[in-house]
Amino acid sequence: MRLTVFWQRMADHFGPDYADTFARDHVMAELGGRTVHEALAAGWDAKDVWRVVCTVMNVPWERH
Repeated sequence: MRLTVFWQRMADHFGPDYADTFARDHVMAELGGRTVHEALAAGWDAKDVWRVVCTVMNVPWERH
């Protein structure tokens, strides 16, 4: 998954204003105790990060 697709999905789900705030502030154990930004910077694949976000935040299946 390209980062542009990842960020579009984040904006679609959380809203364009909150997506970055969530990605910067919400620490998830499933990302090794990292935020979205930290996981991506550490080399996690965007698709894997999106799957974690979907699981943790109960994103409806049709948005996966």
